[in-house]
Amino acid sequence: MNRALLASFAKGFAKPDLRLAPDEHLSPARLRIELLSGLTVALALVPEAVAFAFVAGVHPLVGLYAAFLVGLITALIGGRPGMISGATGALAVVMVALVADHGVEYLFATVVLMGLLQIFAGAMQWGKFIRLVPHSVMLGFVNGLAIVIFLAQLTQFKVPGTAGGTGHGVGGGEWLTGWPLAMMLGLVGLTMAIIWVMPKITKVIPAPLAGIGVVAALVIVFGIDVPRVGDMASIQGGLPQFHVPMVPLNWETLQIILPYSVILAAIGLIESLLTLNLVGEITGKRGGASQECIAQGVANTVTGFFGGMGGCAMIGQSMINVKSGGRTRIAAIAAALFLLIFILFASPVIELIPLAALVGVMFMVVIGTFAWNSLTILRKVPLMDAFVILLVTAVTVYEDLAVAVVVGVIVSALAYSWNNARRIHANTRMSATDPGAKVYEIQGPLFFGSTDGFIELFEIESDPDVVIVDFNDSRVVDQSALQAIEAVATKYEAAGKQIRLRHLSRDCHQLLTKAGHLIVDSDDDPDYELAVDYNVRTGILGGH
Repeated sequence: MNRALLASFAKGFAKPDLRLAPDEHLSPARLRIELLSGLTVALALVPEAVAFAFVAGVHPLVGLYAAFLVGLITALIGGRPGMISGATGALAVVMVALVADHGVEYLFATVVLMGLLQIFAGAMQWGKFIRLVPHSVMLGFVNGLAIVIFLAQLTQFKVPGTAGGTGHGVGGGEWLTGWPLAMMLGLVGLTMAIIWVMPKITKVIPAPLAGIGVVAALVIVFGIDVPRVGDMASIQGGLPQFHVPMVPLNWETLQIILPYSVILAAIGLIESLLTLNLVGEITGKRGGASQECIAQGVANTVTGFFGGMGGCAMIGQSMINVKSGGRTRIAAIAAALFLLIFILFASPVIELIPLAALVGVMFMVVIGTFAWNSLTILRKVPLMDAFVILLVTAVTVYEDLAVAVVVGVIVSALAYSWNNARRIHANTRMSATDPGAKVYEIQGPLFFGSTDGFIELFEIESDPDVVIVDFNDSRVVDQSALQAIEAVATKYEAAGKQIRLRHLSRDCHQLLTKAGHLIVDSDDDPDYELAVDYNVRTGILGGH
């Protein structure tokens, strides 16, 4: 399914070489591709950052500064070259209540604490747990995110209005109709067509950049009246200034910002690590999860002290980058620096770019991100996997990414546990070496989910006086399994019958109390370890 998934990602964009050839690493051709890819990403970042700032209820520059700082720092020290980070909608929707109730200074303090929590997660190597996300959850994640990106672009088909009376907002007016709508759709379609056709003509310029450039030139030269970047808000500003959040340093402040910081840190890391895996699938690279956690943390900590709203990895812009040819840190660094140049010097020009061109680019991102093969494999994969794909997609759209991933992992884990619980069974036979003894050959893992089934395997009343339980084809996983073995041994002893336990690991020998003297030592006993630390004398459980 991975090959099919990668094939679906490639649709809609020119597909550059997926791996960076060694001889291209510092070549002029490679540098040109990286810089042009960064320029394309920067152009797409502008309306996104402004839109997310409005969502969070802060000034547009707060979003733009976050996109610049988070993007630059993660580009320099992040775990995966090619990834793009900045202000995101997943974080913005959490910030709304905080800004509304306490003001933007509390947001800056929250972002600083959020970054420190992410650094801690990286230092603890918690990023490795992203490997526990099943492939079905990843499919649901990319599908749901593609739908979210698509829905977010629909707000550009509204007449720009006011947002809370403070300035130009996104989608604050009514839906476009008639000729304005037709013109908007036509320009979006033209942009998409250029992106599709351009690679067949030349690969000198990234197709998305060509689409933006051609459509912007047509609109500016012919004076076509369509919504432009400047209709959202002015992006002109200065350099971000160091600023300590103006909040009281007391327990009450911590009580306010800590819950938001934990939620933002978790959402940011989940989205970043999933994007890291996604980019890794395309570029053929692995690892870097904990490094990415630290990079995101450092970026957000710094951003909080420079008036930014914080951020995380952006799957849409990351897809634009890798599909435009960006393979090194140069592209992401260039994107951040180009964005700063836009803010400082080029805002009058950037504000003339039609939103239709950027919408067209994002629509192609949607086409390239959605795992189209998942529509066909739904009938071929196990029913539970199909359910998880649809569930994660739906929750991503209607709730948010973090909740969707957590729900998907929990459902997948429960399904896995249930399937393993049903695997426990026993083959019975009369012993060839111990006349009159009945042998139970246990098959399948013995853990908390299968203990009831394990106990039900035994026919205590009808069994002979000597019973042998052989665990050679089983594995005792946790303390619940130990308790089940103890319970069976107790029942046989109460019935006046002898039970012998074979092929248990050495730690089982030590952890089993009452049944410990019933174990038969063998040279071929397994040497696996339990996932518990069970004190025989106190009965206290602890994790290894």
